[in-house]
Amino acid sequence: MQNQSSSIFINSKFVFFGATLCCILWGSAYPAIKNGYELFHIAADDIPGKLVFAGYRFLFAGLLLLLFAKIVNKSSLSLPRSMYPRVALLGLTQTALQYTFFYLGLAYTTGTKGSILNATTTFFSVLLAHYLYKNDRLSMNKTVGCLIGFLGVMIVNIDPAHFDFSFTLIGEGSVILAAFILSAAAIYGKKLSQSVDSVVLTGYQLGLGGLILGVVGYLFGGTLAGLTMTSFLLMVYLVLLSSVAFALWTVLLKYNRVSVIAPFNFLVPISGVVLSAMFLNENIFAWKNLIALVCVCAGIWLANKVSDKATK
Repeated sequence: MQNQSSSIFINSKFVFFGATLCCILWGSAYPAIKNGYELFHIAADDIPGKLVFAGYRFLFAGLLLLLFAKIVNKSSLSLPRSMYPRVALLGLTQTALQYTFFYLGLAYTTGTKGSILNATTTFFSVLLAHYLYKNDRLSMNKTVGCLIGFLGVMIVNIDPAHFDFSFTLIGEGSVILAAFILSAAAIYGKKLSQSVDSVVLTGYQLGLGGLILGVVGYLFGGTLAGLTMTSFLLMVYLVLLSSVAFALWTVLLKYNRVSVIAPFNFLVPISGVVLSAMFLNENIFAWKNLIALVCVCAGIWLANKVSDKATK
């Protein structure tokens, strides 16, 4: 019976639609968050309000993941005492700190630029792995992939009207910093997942990080106003987005090689750009957006292609 159920997760059609769904969900976070700012009446400079908004999302997403692990995977939710400070550090960095900069930056840039800039997570991960793992060094294709990807980041920040860069530290800079923090924290989380179920680990770190975000936000005067059925449903969607996408992605990685799943990551910036155009009325057909998107996606594909060979 177990072999029959696992065969579903390695079916090529299931893998294609499952991985694509995860990437579309992650890409949809950009317009969803920006619409959330409007629905909950969170001003661009209302940092405490953004923290409360993010706190609710990740607290409930973490709890939902833990419930999923308990019911579906029959996983034990208890952790060794030695893991407490490590999981706390992961929640502080991967969720609380990373999403503080991400939510802040997204308030000062477009969803299109945010989705392209945040894709630098892949390139930062490749560079960090070169210095942290002896068996994951930079190669020619990895180097070219990173250069092409960062070229795309430079292109998307070009202001053709004034022939200079439209880049701000609080906007685009915060999104890129969030991407770097995520790549570093993900490497640390990968190490912890060797001794703890990955779904349980993520459930705890999301929940703890969300709790930190919410408490800090409330302490500094943040609130969520404008609670309507529409804003409530948006929050529910963001919670499900985080929990469902991660749970499905984890299952796909469990039953398939990384070389099969990782290349789908290039769909995240594509879906983020397209959905931002649909729901935020942003112009994705500007030459700089299209060229930057192609560069970033090509860079992600190259970086994953090389690292996949090493895993075979």
